[in-house]
Amino acid sequence: MTSINKPKVAFVCVHNSCRSQMAEALGKKLASDVFESYSAGTQVKDHINPDAVRMMKQLHGIDMEQTQFSKLISDIPQPDVVIFMGCNVSCPSLTAPYTENWGLDDPTGESDQVFADTIANIEKNVWKLRETLSKMA
Repeated sequence: MTSINKPKVAFVCVHNSCRSQMAEALGKKLASDVFESYSAGTQVKDHINPDAVRMMKQLHGIDMEQTQFSKLISDIPQPDVVIFMGCNVSCPSLTAPYTENWGLDDPTGESDQVFADTIANIEKNVWKLRETLSKMA
């Protein structure tokens, strides 16, 4: 991984409608100088979770509806890094030279505070990933 060819990071979960979308958005905002961010799943939804969209606008000023959409794993480039968001049933099957499982519960249907906590955890993990990949470059 060189600084010229930034590693491609895939944030994946089953539906690609909430956690992985928030991670993609935060990866683009916080670490685009170190890695390229993508999100995907094994199934797609016709929209991104409205609470995720609202909370990301409120907390980070990011309008995911304008910049992102639900994608299948086959719709993104082959990743160098795969981040599994934390699927309780079964994570999508995707391989890469470097993988992590962030073990995050899906906040869908939960309170704004649960969403805020999930977003804070994703942000913390994106910063750690940025640091890790910076050292590998």
